[in-house]
Amino acid sequence: MTELSSSKYSEAGVDIDRGNAFISRIKGLVADTHGRGVINDIGGFSGLFAIGNEDYTDPVLIASTDGVGTKLNVAKLCNRHDTIGIDLVAMCVNDVIVNGAKPLFFLDYFASSTLDLDVATDVVKGIAEGCKISQCSLIGGETAEMPGLYQPGEYDLAGFVVGIGERNKLIDGSDIRVGNKIVGLASSGLHSNGFSLVRKIFFEELGLNVDSKVDELGCSVGEELLKPTRIYVQSLLKILRNFAINGLIHNTGGGFIDNVPRVLPKGCGAIIHKDSWQIPPVFSFLQDKGNITEAEMYRTFNMGIGMMLILDDKELDDVTHRLKALGETPYLIGEIQAIDDSVRTVVIEGIS
Repeated sequence: MTELSSSKYSEAGVDIDRGNAFISRIKGLVADTHGRGVINDIGGFSGLFAIGNEDYTDPVLIASTDGVGTKLNVAKLCNRHDTIGIDLVAMCVNDVIVNGAKPLFFLDYFASSTLDLDVATDVVKGIAEGCKISQCSLIGGETAEMPGLYQPGEYDLAGFVVGIGERNKLIDGSDIRVGNKIVGLASSGLHSNGFSLVRKIFFEELGLNVDSKVDELGCSVGEELLKPTRIYVQSLLKILRNFAINGLIHNTGGGFIDNVPRVLPKGCGAIIHKDSWQIPPVFSFLQDKGNITEAEMYRTFNMGIGMMLILDDKELDDVTHRLKALGETPYLIGEIQAIDDSVRTVVIEGIS
C-alpha cells in the first residue's frame, strides 16, 4: 500500500506541519513546569523523569487518569479555553493526593477534528498553570487530528499523572476509626462534574446562554460554569508532613453518596451534617430551577465540598487552623460512626 504524501495527508484533514508548529509554540510553557527530575524536553517519543533524587526509602508510584467531561462544551460556547486545562490537571492530581502521593509528572492527550493552534495553545496554557499550582512537571503528551471522528471545532482532553509516596505512609482508609471527624474543604464551585445535567438546566430548560447574567450567581452563566476546579495538592502535602490523616476523599462524580464509602473500612459509616458549611449559590439555583431532589444533588455534585479529610478528634483544631493558614476554607462536616451490614454507609442528615 502506497503511503499518502504530506500534501495528500493535509487534504485528508491532517496537517503534520501544523502539529510541529504547535510543539514549537508550547515548548516554553511546558519547560516552565519542569522540576528537577525531568530529563528531556518535549518532542521525543516519550517523557523521561528520574525518581532517584526523591528522598524515599520504599517508594510507591501512584497513577491516575481523568478528563473534564462536557465542561468542554461550555469552554467552546464561551470561546475561552485557557482554564479547562487547569480542570484537567486538578481532576488527576486531586485523585493521587488522596493516597498521600506527591504528583511527579503529567501528560495530556488532546484530540480534535483539525488542530486549531490558538485553541490548543490556550488549552496547554491551562494545563501548564495547573501543573505549576500542583508543582507537577508536564513532560509530554499527544496531539491527534481525527477528521471524521470529531465535528469541526470540537476537541477532547484526557490527562495522566504519576505521583510518588512512601509505602508505610500511604493513606488507604484502613486507619479510619469510629469517632474520627470529617473535615470538608470548600470547592470553587461545580468543579468538573455533573455538566450534562448543568447544561440541560441552564441552556435547554431555562433557555439561558453563557452571557446571561444571573442575579443569584452574581455573574454570567459562562463565568460561573468555567470556574476552574480547585487543586488541593500543596495544602494537603503540607498537612501530611505534620499531621496524621486517616483518610482523604476527592469529592467528584458520585458526590458524597458514592465517594465517601470508597475509603471506609468495614464496620464504619459516615454521617454528614449538611447544614455545617456554606453551599455556593450555584447549587441552590440548580436544585430549585431544575427541580432536583436533595438526594440527587448530593450524589451528582460536590455541593461546595471538593475534598474531605478524616482524622482523629485530637488533631481537629490544629489541622483546621493550619488549613486556614494555607488558604483553604475548612468545615467540620461530619464524623465516623459504627454500622452493621444493614445500614447505609453514608447518611446525610435530613435526607431520606
